[in-house]
Amino acid sequence: QLQASGGGLVQPGGSLRLSCTASGITLAYYAVGWFRQAPGKEREGVSCMSSSTGTLEYVDSVKGRFTMSRDNAKNTVYLEMNSLKPEDTAVYYCATDRLLRLEVCDPDPGTYEHWGQGTQVTVSS
Repeated sequence: QLQASGGGLVQPGGSLRLSCTASGITLAYYAVGWFRQAPGKEREGVSCMSSSTGTLEYVDSVKGRFTMSRDNAKNTVYLEMNSLKPEDTAVYYCATDRLLRLEVCDPDPGTYEHWGQGTQVTVSS
């Protein structure tokens, strides 16, 4: 299972760094994605990273503001979020892709598994 942490309340324009730690699986073997779900909305993909090459993909709404990274030694994936906006408010989750994604990834949540508890991010003044 994966566990997301690092969420909180932040003012617009602020920053947060989310962490995704794994137990029982080795994240380096998987493409990993970050996702979010706002109240009343479907879960959407935010970013993903392929397993072998570390190729990154971001949804248009976060490009230039969010950065995903991986520390294989710590079996942890991060999401650095800058210039946060109220519309970024959501519960954020991480998960692994059950498909083999060596060089590319796809942030569509439909092929992901090992969902754990998310972390709440609230952007408000």
